[in-house]
Amino acid sequence: MARKRTPKPDQIPSFDGRDLTTQDVILISTSGGKDSLVTMHVVHALAVAQGVTHKLRAVHCDLGRMEWQGTRELVEKQCAMYGIPLYVVSRPQGDLLAHVAERGKWYSPKQRYCTSDHKRDQVTKVITRLVAEHIDTLGAQGAVRILSVMGLRAQESDARKAKRPIAHNKRASNGRRIVTDWLPIHQWTETQVWDLIHSENLPYHYAYDLGMPRLSCVFCIFAPKPALLLAGYHNRALLSEYVATEQATGHTFTGKIALVNIEATLNAGYVPTAKVSSASWAQCA
Repeated sequence: MARKRTPKPDQIPSFDGRDLTTQDVILISTSGGKDSLVTMHVVHALAVAQGVTHKLRAVHCDLGRMEWQGTRELVEKQCAMYGIPLYVVSRPQGDLLAHVAERGKWYSPKQRYCTSDHKRDQVTKVITRLVAEHIDTLGAQGAVRILSVMGLRAQESDARKAKRPIAHNKRASNGRRIVTDWLPIHQWTETQVWDLIHSENLPYHYAYDLGMPRLSCVFCIFAPKPALLLAGYHNRALLSEYVATEQATGHTFTGKIALVNIEATLNAGYVPTAKVSSASWAQCA
C-alpha cells in the first residue's frame, strides 16, 4: 500500500487559504500532470490543517490510448499517497479516435469536444453521483455544496489568466447542488510548480523527463511541431493510428499541421533531442 503523505504544519503552503469546512465535497480533477499533482498536494495540506480530509475526492478522465502510457497508474499512485478516493471515468460511447471517426473531422480550438465530451461531461456525472452518495449517507437537506478543484494556471494562456480563481459554476449547479470552481494554484509559475515537486519528491510522469512541457493527450491540437515530433518519436504505434484517422476522414490533425508529415519526418530518421518549451505551446482555454 502506498504511503500516505501528511505535511508538516510549517509545510502548509500560503496560497489561497480558503475555508474548506463550508463545503460538503471537495472534488479534485486530476490528469496526472504536474499542475494536478501540485494542486492535490496543496489542497490536501489545507484539508489536513482544517480537519476535512474525509471530504476529499479525486476524478480522472481516462482517455485510454490517447494518454501517455502509465498515466492512469500514476494517478492511482498519487491519490493513494494522499489517501484520496479516486473516481475514474471515460466516455462510454468510445475513445477520442473513435469519436473523430464518427464525426468525420478532428476537434478544434472552436469545437473542443475532446474536452467537453470526454472530460467535462464525464466529471459532471461524477458530481451527480457524489451528490446522491452524500444525501444517501447523511440524509442531507438542501443543496449539496461541491467544491470543484482544478490545476489551471494563469501563466498557461490569456484565457486561463482571465479566469477567476473562485467562481460559481452555473452549468454544473442545480436545485440539488451548488458547484463552485476553485483554481488554487492559478497564480503559480511553472518554476514554483517544479520547485515544490522536487522539494517534496512527488511522483511525476516520465514524459516530462523526455522533454514534454505538458501532460495532455499524447498528441494535442495546441502542441507545437517539436512537441508532436517528440510525442510521435516515443509513441510510433499511436502516431500511425492518428495518421490512419487523418487519411480516413480526409482532414489533417490541425489546420497547420498534418500528422502524416510528422510521421514522414520521423521515418526519415529525425531524432528529437531538445526539450520543448512551455512558451511554444499554443494558447489553450
